[in-house]
Amino acid sequence: MDAQGRGRADDIDPADQWVLNPNTGEYELRLGHSAPQSGVPAPRRPRPSEEAPLARGRTDAPGRSRPETPGRAVPPPRRRRGAPEEPLPGRRGRRPAKKASKSKKVLLWTGGTMAFVLVAGAGAAYFYIEHLNDNIASVSDDGASTGGFQKDKAINILLIGTDKRTGKGNGSYGDAGSVGHADTTILLHVSKDRSNATALSIPRDLITDVPDCPTTQEDGTQKVIPGTQKVRFNTSLGQDGRTPSCTMRTVTELTGVKPDNFMVADFNAVKTLTSAVGGVEVCVGKDLDDPDSHLKLSKGTHTIEGEQALAFVRTRHAVGFGGDLSRIGLQQQFLSALMRKLKSNDTLTSPSKMLDLAEAGTKALTVDSQLDSIGKLKDLGLELGKLNTKNLTFTTIPVIDNPTEKVKATVVLNESTAPQVFEMIRNDVSFTAVKEQKKKEAAAVAARLKGAKAPASEVRVRILNGGAVAGSAQETLSWLQNEEGVTKSENAGNAPAPLAKTTLEYAPDQADQARRLADLMGLSGSAMKPGESVTNDQGLPAMTLTLGKDFEGAGISLTAPSKAPEGVQKSTADKVECAK
Repeated sequence: MDAQGRGRADDIDPADQWVLNPNTGEYELRLGHSAPQSGVPAPRRPRPSEEAPLARGRTDAPGRSRPETPGRAVPPPRRRRGAPEEPLPGRRGRRPAKKASKSKKVLLWTGGTMAFVLVAGAGAAYFYIEHLNDNIASVSDDGASTGGFQKDKAINILLIGTDKRTGKGNGSYGDAGSVGHADTTILLHVSKDRSNATALSIPRDLITDVPDCPTTQEDGTQKVIPGTQKVRFNTSLGQDGRTPSCTMRTVTELTGVKPDNFMVADFNAVKTLTSAVGGVEVCVGKDLDDPDSHLKLSKGTHTIEGEQALAFVRTRHAVGFGGDLSRIGLQQQFLSALMRKLKSNDTLTSPSKMLDLAEAGTKALTVDSQLDSIGKLKDLGLELGKLNTKNLTFTTIPVIDNPTEKVKATVVLNESTAPQVFEMIRNDVSFTAVKEQKKKEAAAVAARLKGAKAPASEVRVRILNGGAVAGSAQETLSWLQNEEGVTKSENAGNAPAPLAKTTLEYAPDQADQARRLADLMGLSGSAMKPGESVTNDQGLPAMTLTLGKDFEGAGISLTAPSKAPEGVQKSTADKVECAK
C-alpha cells in the first residue's frame, strides 16, 4: 500500500480530514462538516454493531483475527526498541496565534542534496504522523556539536549528502562499493535574529586536515580514529569508519564554526522528495548531455523528479568547467528552485502532499542524537521558517587549484578571501543586505567612530582581561605604550566576568579618546560603549578596555568584515538561474 493509502478506514483518507483553519494558519482534524475539532483526534469508540477497524496500513492474514482494543480505534505509535513511550502531541490550553504567512511557517530547504526539506516536511506534519519518529535514524554526535541548536542564538547546521549507493537502482551509479563519503557538504548558518542565512558549500576535493575523531561504535564503545593531514575533505566521512561527527569536527577545524547539529541524506532522498512535491522546475542555458550522470536535457526549462533529479544534481562534466565546483553551482541552483517551488505551489496547504513529503523525507534522513525526533525537527523547522528566503545566500568556500599538482584534481583554500568568509559567519554577518535591519540603530553605532580623535599621548585607559588568553592584558599594555604612544595606560588585571566581545566603555567627555583607541585597535562602533569613566592609579578619570574572547592579539584588528570579499561568488534563493 502506498503513502496515500495509509491510515484509510471506511474509504476516508485522514489526510482529507485535516483542514487549514484560516484564522490560525494551522491544520485541524474535522470529522464532520459542522464543527472544527481539536488539533489532536480523541480516541474513537466503535458503535456496538461496528467492528473495530484494523491498524493503519495493515491487513490481517487469512485465518487470523486481531483482538479489539476497547475505546481505541488506532493503535499507539510505534517506537524504537528500548525507547520510552511518548505522549501524543497536542495544543491544549493554547489560544489561536496570529495568522502567519504560509511561506514563513516552515523554511523548506535541503542539505547535501535534500536533508533540509525533511525538516520542513516533518515540521508541518508532526502533529498527525507520530509514527515518523520510527523512520528517523540517528547516530551519536560524539561530543563534536554544541549540544544542539538554541532558539535565542544563531544556528549552524551541517548538511551532508553521501555518495553511498544503497537503495533501489543506485548501484548502477559509478563507485557501487563506496563507503559513503561526504560528497556534498553545506554549512547552513542562520542569523540570531533569523533575518538572513548563509549556505556555505564545502568542496569535496578541498585539501584539509582531518582531526582525531572519538567515535561511538555499534556496541556502544568509544574508539578514536586517527586523523590524517592534507587529504580530501570528503574522506572525513566513511573513510576508516568515520561517522558524521568526524565531518563535524573537520568543519570546526577548517572554519572555526562549531555546528549545532548535522543531517545526512543519501541518493534516495533526492529521488523520493522531488517526486513527493511533484517535481522541481530547473532552467538550463544550453543542451546538457552527461553520460556519467545519465542526464540529458535540452536548452530551456524542465520539471524534473526522481532519477532525473538525481542525475541533475550529480552532473558536472556537462556544465561549467566540468569539475566539482561546477557541480556545486548546479546544486545550489537546484536547491533554490526547490525552495521556490515549495513556497509558490500548494504544497504547504495540501495535507496529503505534506504527509507524502514527511514520510519520504524521514526515511531518507539520518540526524545526530540531539535532533532525533519529530518534535525537535519541528522546533528547528519553526525557527528556520522565520527566514525570508530572499535573504538566504548560497556561496562556496573560496579556493584555488592545488599548486603542488601538475594535473589539477584538488583545490586548497584561497588564503586571501576564505578567512574573511569564515569570520563573517562566526560573527553572524549577512552576505546580503537585509532591509529589515534597524538602520537608525546601525547609523547611531557607526557615528561613535566619527569625530575628532585625541592624541595617543592623551588617552587614559585601564585594561582588563575578560576572556582572552592569559597575559593578553599585559601584551596589549606593552604594545600600546611602546608602539602606539598610549603611555597613560595600565593593566588592571582580570575582569569580574568574561565577555564574548571586546568592549571599550567611556564617559561622554572621553569620546575623542575612545575614537583614538578604537582606531588603534580596530574596534567597531558596536564595541564602543558610552557609559562612565573609572579612576586610574593616578586618581584621574580613565576609560575601561575589556579584552573579550574575540581578542586575538595586540595589534590585530577586532573589526569584523561587514560584507563579502570581492570575487566571492554568491546567489540568493529567490533568483532564477540557468545552468550553463
